[in-house]
Amino acid sequence: MGCEGKVALVTGTSRGLGKAIAQRLAAEGATIALTARTMEPDPKYQGSLRQTLEEITGSGGAAIAVQADLSDAEERERLFREVVERVGAPDILVNNAAVTFLRPLDEFPDRRVRLMMEMHVVAPLHLAQLAIPAMRERGSGWILNVTSVGGDLPDGPPFSDFDRSAGFGIYGTVKAALNRLTKSLAAELYDDGIAVNAAAPTDRTDHPDRLHAVHRRPEGADRSDRPHANVPARSRVVEVTQPRMREEVTSVHWIRRRPAQDPGTDRQLLRRDLSDCA
Repeated sequence: MGCEGKVALVTGTSRGLGKAIAQRLAAEGATIALTARTMEPDPKYQGSLRQTLEEITGSGGAAIAVQADLSDAEERERLFREVVERVGAPDILVNNAAVTFLRPLDEFPDRRVRLMMEMHVVAPLHLAQLAIPAMRERGSGWILNVTSVGGDLPDGPPFSDFDRSAGFGIYGTVKAALNRLTKSLAAELYDDGIAVNAAAPTDRTDHPDRLHAVHRRPEGADRSDRPHANVPARSRVVEVTQPRMREEVTSVHWIRRRPAQDPGTDRQLLRRDLSDCA
C-alpha cells in the first residue's frame, strides 16, 4: 500500500471531506491522527470523531482520535504533542478544519473575521510549522491545505448577482491568503523534499459517497466555468507541487461526483497524485 508506515494528521475529520480523506489515507496504509471539536456523537451535528475512528478501525485501518479546538494555539500544540507521543511525528498533514460565516462586509463582526483568519490561515501555518522539523529531518513530507475557488478574484465589473449578494468576502479573503501561504510554503520547502498542495473542493462533501475519483482536466478545457450558486458544481486540486517526483511544479485535477447510477463501493476520493506516499 502506498502510505504503509506513514502517519497522517488530518484535521476536521468528524464529517465531510476531512473524514473522506482520512478514510482514503487509512485504506492506503497510513496511521491516521483524527482531530475535530466533536468527539462523541451529538444530535446537533452530523458525524463525530468517535464514528470516524470506529469506521476506520472497523475496516482494518489504524487511527487515533484527539479532540481539539484548532482556533486556539495552545490546543494546537497540545494536539501535536499528543499525536507525536501516541503514533509519531506526522509524515502527512492535511489542513481541512474550517469555520465559515457569510454576510456583507459592512456588517461583518470583528470577532468572526478574526476567528476565520485563525482557522483558515493561522492554524494551517502553525500546524505546518510544528510538522516541518520532522519532515525536513526525514527528507520527505506532504502538506495539503484545503482551500476553495472562492479565493479567486471575482469577475467584474459588472459583478454577478452571486458576488454582489452572497457574503463571500471574508471567506474569499482567507482562502486567497491560504493559497498564497501554500505557494510560499511549497517554494521554501521544495528543496527539502516536502510537497505542499492546496485542494479546492467546490461540491458538497457531506458524505464520501458523493465524491468520485480524481480526473485530470482535459487539455484545452474551458476555464470559465465557475460556481454561481450556493452549491457549486465540481472540485479541483490546485497549486500541486511534487518535489523530486517529476519536473513539473504545478498541475490541475478535478474531483467529480460519482454518477447517481453507479452503485460501486470503491470510494476512491484521491488517485495516486494525492495518496502516493512513496
